[in-house]
Amino acid sequence: MDFRLTDEQKQIQQMVREFAESEIRPHVMEWDEKQHFPVETFKRAGELGMLGVIFPEEYGGAGLSYIDYINVIEELGVIDSGFALSVAAHNSLGTGHIYLAGNDEQKKKWLPKLTTGEWIGAWGLTEPGSGSDASGMNTVAVKDGSEWILNGTKNFITNATYANIAVVLAVTDRKDQKHGITAFAVEMDRKGIRPGKKENKLGMRVSDTAELVMEDCRVPAKNILGKIGYGFIDAMKILDGGRISIGALSLGVARGAYEAARDYSKQRIAFGKPISEFQAIQFMLADMATEIDAARLLCYRAATLKDAGERVTQASAMAKLYASEVAVRATEKGVQIFGGYGFIKDFPAEKYYRDVKLCTIGEGTSEIQRMVIARNLLADSKTNR
Repeated sequence: MDFRLTDEQKQIQQMVREFAESEIRPHVMEWDEKQHFPVETFKRAGELGMLGVIFPEEYGGAGLSYIDYINVIEELGVIDSGFALSVAAHNSLGTGHIYLAGNDEQKKKWLPKLTTGEWIGAWGLTEPGSGSDASGMNTVAVKDGSEWILNGTKNFITNATYANIAVVLAVTDRKDQKHGITAFAVEMDRKGIRPGKKENKLGMRVSDTAELVMEDCRVPAKNILGKIGYGFIDAMKILDGGRISIGALSLGVARGAYEAARDYSKQRIAFGKPISEFQAIQFMLADMATEIDAARLLCYRAATLKDAGERVTQASAMAKLYASEVAVRATEKGVQIFGGYGFIKDFPAEKYYRDVKLCTIGEGTSEIQRMVIARNLLADSKTNR
């Protein structure tokens, strides 16, 4: 595989880098302290095509590849991973589910608003009692004539407070273990749906994370995405692509921590010389750079397979697992290289350290990724016998 970027891809990468440097970096700590989600900046990202990276131009998207998408999320993640997370959730999850399962009418109605940033999207799968175990889902949808009535609470929903539309997964047949969950596109101005408690988070505080509450929310049958009972099946396909974006997000955090530590090591003087001249520091930087490069290759492989229309369940799980755990190690080394200053908010190391842990949890924990990988490996071995 040739992973050299084309001139056009380098230009896109540079555009995102310049946007992040000028529009986000000056406000990073202020937004972090206040847990402020910068709606206007987010919408400007939409005007530049970042909220419709992977969607066709006919729906207002940028019509780019998953490789381009990785580069967009990584560049944003270097500067602020919370902002990058909201962009990723908007693309891969909310908008992605409508594009995957929606019919022509639904796509034409909603996608142009989402891909351009006019609307913000959210995706509701996780609940207080059902994270990795979706079988414990308690949100229900009951048919009433030409409408469905939704009741339940989703939590840890990215963009929930500011979303204009949310894809909500709900139980429509409790007895059917395989086809008992259905996906609904719910406009947030409908009666009976509202954002709930906003979470006070350890890291990625720029990204809005809140509950999504449905209380007798009536949704027309025409808002069902895909087939009744196939919502969870489609959701697993969405997570396959979404995990690539979390891998890219992990790359951004890891690279940001590495670059900050590398530059600091050249400036910090100890025992009469820059600490970058000490072998202990050099070895840490070498490990960080090597692991980040390896993680990027896994992400690029998954993205290339995704662009080719191949099944990416195993590849995306590997990319997400490895990149997220590499990022945790890189940020820890970053704090160590900064020493005491790594514990101080005047320097960037501590924020990368706080932000990164979500990457090993969101869109499937590291343990879930290992289960997915193992299941696929063992299934392949049976097939090849």
